[in-house]
Amino acid sequence: MSKFAYIQCPTGISGDMCLGALVSLGVPEEYLIEKLNKLGIEHEYKLRTELVHRNGQEATKVHVDLTHHHHHEDEHHHHHGRHLPEIEQMILKAKLPSRAEAWSLAVFRQLAVAEGAVHGIAPEKVHFHEVGAVDAIADIVGTCLGLDWLGIDSNDEGMPLLYCSALPTGGGTVRAAHGLMAVPVPAVLKLWEMRSCPVYSNGIDKELVTPTGAAIATTLATDFGAPPPMTIKQVGLGAGSINLPIPNILQLWLGETTIPSADNSLIETISILETQIDDLNPQAIGYIFEGLFAAGAVDVFTSAIGMKKSRPGILLTVICHPENLLKCEEIIFRETTTLGIRRSTQQRAILQREIQQVETQYGVVRVKVAWMGKEVIANVQPEYEDCAELARKYNIPWREIQQIVLHYWHTKNNVYKTSQ
Repeated sequence: MSKFAYIQCPTGISGDMCLGALVSLGVPEEYLIEKLNKLGIEHEYKLRTELVHRNGQEATKVHVDLTHHHHHEDEHHHHHGRHLPEIEQMILKAKLPSRAEAWSLAVFRQLAVAEGAVHGIAPEKVHFHEVGAVDAIADIVGTCLGLDWLGIDSNDEGMPLLYCSALPTGGGTVRAAHGLMAVPVPAVLKLWEMRSCPVYSNGIDKELVTPTGAAIATTLATDFGAPPPMTIKQVGLGAGSINLPIPNILQLWLGETTIPSADNSLIETISILETQIDDLNPQAIGYIFEGLFAAGAVDVFTSAIGMKKSRPGILLTVICHPENLLKCEEIIFRETTTLGIRRSTQQRAILQREIQQVETQYGVVRVKVAWMGKEVIANVQPEYEDCAELARKYNIPWREIQQIVLHYWHTKNNVYKTSQ
């Protein structure tokens, strides 16, 4: 079971909405304050949580209240604009939980890259303005602390298993350091472009996605769009600052994958392409098989079927990893007469496996070994091609070579199946 989260944001996303949703899910406010205090800016703001209503629905609002005591002293004022290296140092010095630290650094880096691209300067030179800096630090680091606290699993890249809905564009204008800006502001557009985000207009002309919110979503979310199949365990509600025509609430769904797996196998997502063909020279099929395997297909097979007008035909099925789907599809369209290919996505349980080399008196043969759990060997299969090559070379039946290889493998590993 993996534990993951989905952000549903019909009215957009901002750092404080993320914090509100996390507190709503049970992340203790005291925990966030205690960890954020290690950043060394606790005298500059106070974190405050309250329950508010948005169009009649209750949600959690987190305020980052800036303490204004340093506003009169001008040098002081100037000092509080911060650059990326300074913020990175603050985060590293704070000795946060390791995932929260890594995620916070990644979000700030992404935000600085986007802002830098907008202004045509290096990310290191980006200046986070005084108010924005303290706000952004509390929001970003707080959000990463909360996701870590909830125990959301990490993906292979070490990022949280977090998914996010498509984002509303918003509209109108917003006042910024350089005067009025059109919404979405340039940094948000740049972040969307960096991640190829799906967006849509919900007709609300306000700033719905803030740069901080966009940086959190585009850095931490594994994917954007519809929620993945999941069992929902808990929903957190974080309120935005203003009232809108629809409730200004970000929902954070906490859930688990619905696919139970035996602990000894791994679950992976696989794509399946299929199309039926009734007017193609059978010789073309062999050629297609080669092309598909070269494009990374996991398996390709045909089944004989009866088609309309009683024509015999074949059903071509290709199993591939999602990232190879388009390449495989392109080959089928190019090499066959088909006009349409059906796609589906399934889960499959796979055994852990590795290739081992076995020395025999005839030569080296590769053997595929699969196992369940740590100990139990489930399957030992000599590579067909290696056996065939030796069989041809020494003029010995293929079956015999295969048995010799298995015998050597078992002797070397002292594993005799009970059947033997």
